[in-house]
Amino acid sequence: MSFRTRLALVAAAAVALAVVLASVTTYVVVRDQLRGTVDDALQERADEISHRPIDAVFGGPGPPLGEAGGYPQLVREDGETLRPPGATAALPVNDSVREVARGNRDGFLMDARVDGTHVRVLTFPYVRGYAIQVARPLSEVDHTLDRIRLFLIIIAAGGIAVAAALGLLVSRAALAPVRRLTTATESVTETGDLSERIESGGQDELGRLAESFNTMLGALEESNRRQRQLVSDASHELRTPLTSLRTNIEVLARDQSMKPGDREQLLHDVVAELTEMTSLITELVELARGDAQPPEMEEVRLDLLVADLLDRARRNAPHVEFDAQLDETTVHGAPSTIERAVWNLLDNAAKWSPKGGRVEIKVADGEVVVRDHGPGIDEDDLPKVFDRFYRAPGARGLPGSGLGLAIVRQVAEAHGGRVVAERAEGGGTLMRVSFAS
Repeated sequence: MSFRTRLALVAAAAVALAVVLASVTTYVVVRDQLRGTVDDALQERADEISHRPIDAVFGGPGPPLGEAGGYPQLVREDGETLRPPGATAALPVNDSVREVARGNRDGFLMDARVDGTHVRVLTFPYVRGYAIQVARPLSEVDHTLDRIRLFLIIIAAGGIAVAAALGLLVSRAALAPVRRLTTATESVTETGDLSERIESGGQDELGRLAESFNTMLGALEESNRRQRQLVSDASHELRTPLTSLRTNIEVLARDQSMKPGDREQLLHDVVAELTEMTSLITELVELARGDAQPPEMEEVRLDLLVADLLDRARRNAPHVEFDAQLDETTVHGAPSTIERAVWNLLDNAAKWSPKGGRVEIKVADGEVVVRDHGPGIDEDDLPKVFDRFYRAPGARGLPGSGLGLAIVRQVAEAHGGRVVAERAEGGGTLMRVSFAS
């Protein structure tokens, strides 16, 4: 059963319940009104009889049972009855009626069937030891109620049918965005085309669902594009060192009479190329993790983390002076990825610093600022330095893959921060990376 059919059935059921409740309420109200009229007439007849002598009531011929004037019957406390001459129908006498005759109970109303006629009977005390019963037929009331019941059943059935039809129409219109969403989902599944979009009109729940679906498709399309770009760039970057490595290995394998010095140089080149490829693959793995928030987030003392990295940087780049100002600051993040990003900034600054140059580091308010005194970055290159595999013309002769700063940006954005590169006053480059605290 489709969702549209279930929705229509639910609407029809709700309307059916409302119609049934309204019909039952109407029927009960009308029935009480009609029977109330009979009860009032019986009470008026009882008031009239109670002030008349018994001979005036039962001395002459009485009305037939079926007439509206009221059919009387006198009941003695022992259950014996007296009716007007010619009246043969006996009204039912039970213990309650005898209790009224004895004066132990007030009058009451009841329904009875006498000689095939449905009647309403009022029993009330007359004189001590006697009670009088007055009956009026309910035939007209029952006939009217039967017609009303039939009309209500027809109206209820028609209302339910109309509600079901309208439910189908309304559900068809209301679920149109869902059908479009289903069609788009099936199309994406079949074709793999993430550029598929659906119309999202309105600000209701279905409209927001369509917008969320389009946003999700856009994010998936962008992620897919970036993955393809990463694979393409990685293939391009790996091709050169692989080709060089293969050539050197083939030369080593083919030329057994090579001079020891040349062989040593080739082996040194092979090791350097393997080291470069290892670094490139490591950085590719970092980027392949995507832009998701790091899984293990904790409070990180950024100043202590940078202090540890500075010790490592001084050992790796003894020709550079590192000048640090580390204020106590705590951020919320993954220590390993933050460490990777800050190290890339320090390594990049050391790589561009001349011998005896100075690198200045400042940590404060969830931000790390690294400034070198190298040649700086051209204005045209500043917007591109954080792109994957981008290398400025002046850096193409230096070791590196062009992924370090891309990793810095990825880590910063994953932690709710950002990274910017600026031309520093007096020369050099200033890198500023922030993390959400």
